[in-house]
Amino acid sequence: MRTLWSKLKDDFQLSMITLVGLLAIVGITPYAVYRLGEGSWLVGATDTFLVVSSLLAVLYAWRSGDTIRPGQFLALIYSVGAFLVAAKLGVNGLFWMYVLILFNFFVVPPLQSLVATMSTLIAICAYGWLHPEQVFASRYQMASFVVTCLLCGLFAFVFAFRGRVQRRQLSRLATLDPLTGVGNRRTMDSELDIAIADSRRYDLNFGLLVLDLDHFKQVNDQFGHAAGDQVLVRFVAAVRDVCRPSDRLFRLGGEEFVLLVPKADDASLQTIARHIQQRVREQLRRPDGAPVTVSIGGSLLMGRQNRDNWLKVADENMYEAKRAGRDQTVIRSY
Repeated sequence: MRTLWSKLKDDFQLSMITLVGLLAIVGITPYAVYRLGEGSWLVGATDTFLVVSSLLAVLYAWRSGDTIRPGQFLALIYSVGAFLVAAKLGVNGLFWMYVLILFNFFVVPPLQSLVATMSTLIAICAYGWLHPEQVFASRYQMASFVVTCLLCGLFAFVFAFRGRVQRRQLSRLATLDPLTGVGNRRTMDSELDIAIADSRRYDLNFGLLVLDLDHFKQVNDQFGHAAGDQVLVRFVAAVRDVCRPSDRLFRLGGEEFVLLVPKADDASLQTIARHIQQRVREQLRRPDGAPVTVSIGGSLLMGRQNRDNWLKVADENMYEAKRAGRDQTVIRSY
């Protein structure tokens, strides 16, 4: 139960699909039973289809981790269902349009929500125009319905758009280092766990490099933290220049960084470390013109190591490189 609750807290889209799906099941099922018992077969069958589809979409989202396609699927069938209910029940079925608007803008991207909502609204109004008094009692009632739906859709669109932007910003703050733009400690822990799992499942080799700028405290003390921040930003750019697209760089803290290298062996780790040190030595300068250097410790993922042991070995090798005179590389696995 704790795992399920944690998954819902961490995945907004999954939580919304689950909530909406369960509410649809609880809310629509009584209507389906009532209408089937009353002999209203088309509406009852539509309600039943919506309930079953909601259940299947929620189950698919949980099993696959994909929340985009279930949301789009539900938006489609709910839009069709809203049209059929309005066409069959008339005014009494129009109220479901407002529920559909809220659902669409919560579960699928705003632009797709807008298309689905407007398409359903146009279809209902076109049917009502072609069949006078079957859906709307008058043209005035239809105009009022259109205006209220548009206002509700506008408010929902603004809210959904702003909410999506804010969630994206929060996700960026939670996973990236704000100064350098590389992954933070939280992201690194997750990526290392994934690498260990992939190594065990697919027999893949991964290497780890811990990079620590030499005498970085002197830069902050002599020239200020702003100068130190610029050195860190340029250091990240230099490391990325010599890395492969598959390599992942993280900021462990302060002037210490971690580079995750897939498909690695001792020779490739040595080569990458040498290229990094050469690029840093050639391109990075302190404000007084002195070159910036970096000490590197590395380790291959061996056997059934866990994340902490793997990182500890690489970190110890980095300190050994420091003791060896700095601007050195020590790569050793245990």
